[in-house]
Amino acid sequence: MTQLSREDGGLWAWLSVAGGFLALFCSFGQLNAFGTFQAWYAQHQLSHLPPSTIAWIGSVQLWVFFFSGTFVGHAFDTYGPRYILAAGSFVMVFALMMTSLCTRYYQFMLAQGALFSIGVAMLFYCSLASVATHFQKRRATAIGLASAGSGVGGTVFPIIFPRLFALVGFAWAVRIVGFISLACCALTLPMVTRHPSAIGARRRSGMGWVDVGAVKDVRFVLLAVGCAFVCFGLFIPYFFITSYTQAIARVQHHDLPHPPGSGSFSTSLAILNAASVLGRTLPPLIADRIGPYNTLVPSVTLAGLFCVALWLPAGPGTMHARDVLDALVARSLEGTTGTPARLVIAFAALYGFASGAAIAMITPCVARISDVRRIGARVGMLYTVVSIPSLFGGPAAGALIGLAGGSYTGAIALAGATLLVGAVFVAWARFSVDSRPCAKV
Repeated sequence: MTQLSREDGGLWAWLSVAGGFLALFCSFGQLNAFGTFQAWYAQHQLSHLPPSTIAWIGSVQLWVFFFSGTFVGHAFDTYGPRYILAAGSFVMVFALMMTSLCTRYYQFMLAQGALFSIGVAMLFYCSLASVATHFQKRRATAIGLASAGSGVGGTVFPIIFPRLFALVGFAWAVRIVGFISLACCALTLPMVTRHPSAIGARRRSGMGWVDVGAVKDVRFVLLAVGCAFVCFGLFIPYFFITSYTQAIARVQHHDLPHPPGSGSFSTSLAILNAASVLGRTLPPLIADRIGPYNTLVPSVTLAGLFCVALWLPAGPGTMHARDVLDALVARSLEGTTGTPARLVIAFAALYGFASGAAIAMITPCVARISDVRRIGARVGMLYTVVSIPSLFGGPAAGALIGLAGGSYTGAIALAGATLLVGAVFVAWARFSVDSRPCAKV
């Protein structure tokens, strides 16, 4: 593996980190907030559709976002970030404005599902790849700080969207966020740059769209397979925790359409994303000391365990045989209404931290086994691979919810199981990089 020697840091390096933070705040941060739209559409514009059908919008978002990785990575390695960031800013803001005009399912699918994600992909990949070219020793920390923008956005947007929906309606709420995104992108453009050592490397060397060496690299293949399983289940809580907590609140208050005292439930997605900010910033500091793979493996493992140990015991989100045992169920719920709330909040906080760390560690893990001149292509290739499982994770969970009559047990188990399987492959990749248990990998 060839690495170009250079010093970490410098003005433009840290400006790129700050610019990447802003780019991910307004782009991937909104992808993290899709659970808010999932719950809103289920009660308003798309109330006639089942949850699994609505979830396809969010899944198409993820698929387009991930699948675009190879193409954006190639363009970045060849031309640099400036033009791609400008195009991505225009596409993303335009998609938001079009989403504000949507009333039908296919319109939401095209504007919010496809077009919006193309803009997000341009901003996301260029920003993180640019940051990666500026750092070696502190690469994980730098990428983690930039990635924290998506967690902050995922915290802010689930809070402001419902309030804007209530104050100005859906259309103007989305437009206002579009203007906020435009301002963030305008600041991002002059801040994000690529290190001079990586400029034009792909163009000079005649490399193609796909890094063939990555396909032959067992370490990369194992990492890609592991990340495919991880991304199948990783975003299920982001999609469904809002609707799940609303269902739990209705169960606790005997199916009232607007149960009282459910404010803690409605902020669960914001709590999850707020915790992911810490997950994207603190573990990368550790990763620079112990290695990105040694950080990714426990992060993914814990995310899967939290689904099984905390989310599953919170309840299925529905009651069975209520028509027969209504009085007994009502009595059994008395005095225990806080237990599911505490479990959901604990799950949101801990899962947000673990999943945030997992997301932040993927790019450093790819960079760890890649030539600096091929980081963009390899990161893009990996995300293209995981685009397929990301497409089906949300709808599969939604289908399980529908088949179970509203119970979330199957969806929760699916998320936990795929994360744990992914952890096995990521651990395999880690020991393929270096078989020594205590090595910095």
